[in-house]
Amino acid sequence: MVTTYDPHPEREAGQGKHGDRRAQLVDAAVEHVAAHGIADLSLRGLGAAIGVSHRMLIHYFGSREQLFVEIVRASERRQRELLSRLRLEPDLPPADAARLLWRQLTDPRLAGQERLFFEICGQALRGRPEAVPVLEGLVTDWLEPLVAAETAAGADAATARNRARLGLATVRGLLLDLLATGDHAGVDAAMEEFLRMYYGSK
Repeated sequence: MVTTYDPHPEREAGQGKHGDRRAQLVDAAVEHVAAHGIADLSLRGLGAAIGVSHRMLIHYFGSREQLFVEIVRASERRQRELLSRLRLEPDLPPADAARLLWRQLTDPRLAGQERLFFEICGQALRGRPEAVPVLEGLVTDWLEPLVAAETAAGADAATARNRARLGLATVRGLLLDLLATGDHAGVDAAMEEFLRMYYGSK
């Protein structure tokens, strides 16, 4: 039986340490910003929404922009952790693991996180210096687990890297399609067609 996965594993971290408190604040900020967006959101307003002072947020993150970058990085990290756990699920075929990940990414309750991802990436691509750091590792951080999955399935190194990049680009493109059109059924059907071509699954 496939396990139900928690998209926020860091909630299990211990209390009291600086790193744990920072992770808790990022987690709370991810939840709020994903639901409400980032337009005109001040640190004071965000702090009030998640139950801390804006000075506490400045202490841990330095600025509003640096906090938003951390939110995006945390969301991406959670998705990679989910992928890693799915890969370790016994007797779970790669295509089914991809379907479970896709189901998580397109959960309507998490749509705000994907909106935030594209908002911050758009700012970074326009050259806003506070957002540019989010581009670091945007592709490369994903390649390692994806290439590992392809290599485990028997692909040579070059093919594994090409397939990993193709898969990542397809998922992100379809997520953007979903946000732009709201056509969940159409995007799901496109993903199924991609999986049939990618894995040869029925």
